[in-house]
Amino acid sequence: MPHAPSRAGSPGASGVRTPALFPDDAREPPGATARRPGTALVTGASSGIGAAVARRLSAEGWTLVLNGRDPRRLAETAAHAPAAVFPEDLTRPAAERRLTRFALDEVGRIDLLVACAGVGWAGDFATMTRRAFDEVMEVNLLTTLRLVRQVLPHMLEAGSGRVVLVGSLAGDVGVRGEAAYSASKAAVAVFADALRFELRGTGLGVSLVVPGAVDTPFFERRGTPYARTRPRPVPPERVADAVWRAVVRGRDEVHVPRWLGVPARVRGAAPGLYRRLAATFG
Repeated sequence: MPHAPSRAGSPGASGVRTPALFPDDAREPPGATARRPGTALVTGASSGIGAAVARRLSAEGWTLVLNGRDPRRLAETAAHAPAAVFPEDLTRPAAERRLTRFALDEVGRIDLLVACAGVGWAGDFATMTRRAFDEVMEVNLLTTLRLVRQVLPHMLEAGSGRVVLVGSLAGDVGVRGEAAYSASKAAVAVFADALRFELRGTGLGVSLVVPGAVDTPFFERRGTPYARTRPRPVPPERVADAVWRAVVRGRDEVHVPRWLGVPARVRGAAPGLYRRLAATFG
């Protein structure tokens, strides 16, 4: 059964709610767009990147609705980033509709969707179970597309909004031992491009944030530790900063760290060279 949604950080809980708008004299980063805080829906907010994004947006004055599968950890996030919380597994039938309806009932509109929910799996593809395969594809790809499909009509009606999707370097270049995960994130990246073209001229934007390894419980939960020497894991706060830059500057794509965009460019410009390098250096 889905968990009942609740509000954390509301006047009834703490007596304090993050202001809805910046003061008139607030300064935004150089080159920033005229994006003032609004309402944001963040998935995967129980921990890791999603929790860091929630904290960053809250600090910048956004009103939040947070989703995650773990009610206890979601409540911990909301304790540091006051929000309305909706703890439910988005792979459940019609969960994306319930979440969207809850968000609209709580905050009236959705100006920003940040889709952070994701799971990993590592190992030879031939040994991957059907259950593990289905979970990777459901969580990383299908739940994201279903939720965007629910939220998008409301943004189009308002004539503004931004969708931020969290991809992965594995979706740019493919990673040995992560074939299904790489496929799911590559699909997210192509979806971001296609949707961006479709929404041109509507007032809506689509951003793809592409991190490498991130220092979160992700690797523990997939059952295989991170063993590579490069790229070194970055803290989730760096990814949250990238999400913030994408929002305020209207960026289409941001890599974290920035140099990780180089392998993808090499692969696009010289795929044969890239494959030889990847086979040699992994």
